[in-house]
Amino acid sequence: MKKEPDLEIALSRNRRWIVNNQLKNIILRCPNQVAEVKFLQKKFKTLDLQGKALNWLKKYPCCFEVYLDNDEYYCQLTKRMMFLVEEEESVKDMQEPVFVERLAKLLMMSANQRLSVLKLNELKRNFGFPDDYLIRIIPKYADMFRIVNYSGRRSSMEIELISWNPNLAVSAIESIARKEGSDPCFSCSLPLTWVKSWEKFREFDSTPYISPYLDPRNLIEGSKEMEKRTVGLVHELLSLTLWKKVSIMKLGHFRREFCLPERLNVLLLNHPGIFYVSNRYQIYSVVLREGYNGSELIGKDPLVVVKEKFGELMQEGLHEYNRRHHLLNLEKKRKKGVILEKQEKRKDRATEVSEKDDMGGNLGGVLNPEERKRFYRVLFDDSGP
Repeated sequence: MKKEPDLEIALSRNRRWIVNNQLKNIILRCPNQVAEVKFLQKKFKTLDLQGKALNWLKKYPCCFEVYLDNDEYYCQLTKRMMFLVEEEESVKDMQEPVFVERLAKLLMMSANQRLSVLKLNELKRNFGFPDDYLIRIIPKYADMFRIVNYSGRRSSMEIELISWNPNLAVSAIESIARKEGSDPCFSCSLPLTWVKSWEKFREFDSTPYISPYLDPRNLIEGSKEMEKRTVGLVHELLSLTLWKKVSIMKLGHFRREFCLPERLNVLLLNHPGIFYVSNRYQIYSVVLREGYNGSELIGKDPLVVVKEKFGELMQEGLHEYNRRHHLLNLEKKRKKGVILEKQEKRKDRATEVSEKDDMGGNLGGVLNPEERKRFYRVLFDDSGP
């Protein structure tokens, strides 16, 4: 599938943010919210990072404060960073009813209204769930959820839905259709010039919409109806995420719970008008097309707004680091006399050129071998329009 620059930007934009957010969480869990840089260095492998942790932290001075104490480097969050942490916690408290609805919807789409805690933990940040959602949400809403372990193994803990709420069993597509007074249908975000893709989309969308909240066990695997239900389910899952995107591999871990096909990425690639599939960083990810206008996310969740402030602070620090680094390099070169030498050479060259001009020796670069090669390349190039 052809790469689309805008959506590729959307996929790559918060990669550094993800790493720094994880570092932030590690530091917050340390005693007095101060971490030894040596300790953070050990965590670098799990964050898929290389190089020295100290160098990485110094790149973001607006986020991380690094100091030396008894020949050991330590790191804590800056005051501005702590302010954003408090703001994020405040938003999480306000968004608690939204998290409860999201969790209920996920359980309602699963085959047995149960989901593995281990698997859900892999996607909890995609849905905006706080790290302590098991303690914060489950006991408080005991009339809706409970923790079960039917196998007895510690790794088999599951969250189970106790009560079904029909008001929540309405997908994003059905909700829009009700507002517009029309039948539920998918939207296609492809240019009209993609004629074949549009034909396939119209054919697919001509059959009735199947809600992801309906029991799929009555549908035949591999049938058109099952495909319609799967596309609707992935659409709904992406609608519930903060960034309207998710790793296909992580989504595939829920194959049994959501009755997903074994080759999910192939199915998604067959619906380019609804989903955009990318293998950036050698990881297959799926993006909900209608969730973006170019590379910009539409209808940002309040938690996304706070996280973007974190990203802006991070970029500000990186810009400041690069500026300082550039000035230091200039200073080093000045001390070595490199810049002065270069400036003298430039003056000498300028003098030589002006002397040649005065003598009528400048023939427009035609006698220069490199210029001559470039001239013939342009003259005889067959690759032009």
